[in-house]
Amino acid sequence: MEDFPKYERICKESEIQSLFSKGAGFSCYPYRVVFLARPVGDKPVTCRLLLSVSKKRFHHAFKRNRVKRLIRESWRRNKSKLYEVCSRDTISMDVALVYNATVIHSYAEMLDRTAKAVNELINRYEKTLQTPH
Repeated sequence: MEDFPKYERICKESEIQSLFSKGAGFSCYPYRVVFLARPVGDKPVTCRLLLSVSKKRFHHAFKRNRVKRLIRESWRRNKSKLYEVCSRDTISMDVALVYNATVIHSYAEMLDRTAKAVNELINRYEKTLQTPH
């Protein structure tokens, strides 16, 4: 996966509300991760992302934008593992990454922590499959 196209972003208010109301969540510093697996139907498998960086933690827009750029790039580099799981199970996944840290981490740290968050996301999703409903 090379890019971060529009169809991989969650933009609609109704979809955002659905993600936060129906989705499962966990903390993986510096993120609060919320995810929701959806059946694919006749659409292609996608892993859509929502980013949130608080104005309360970063008052200046240029700092919030810097954090979002770092997260988007680290997500782009790490999303292939999640796509493999989604393709295997023929689902689509909506993911919200809420940045909770009060400092801007370096790109290398962000890449590493996003990889950990993606791995934890996959583990949590697979645990939900194993538990009987």
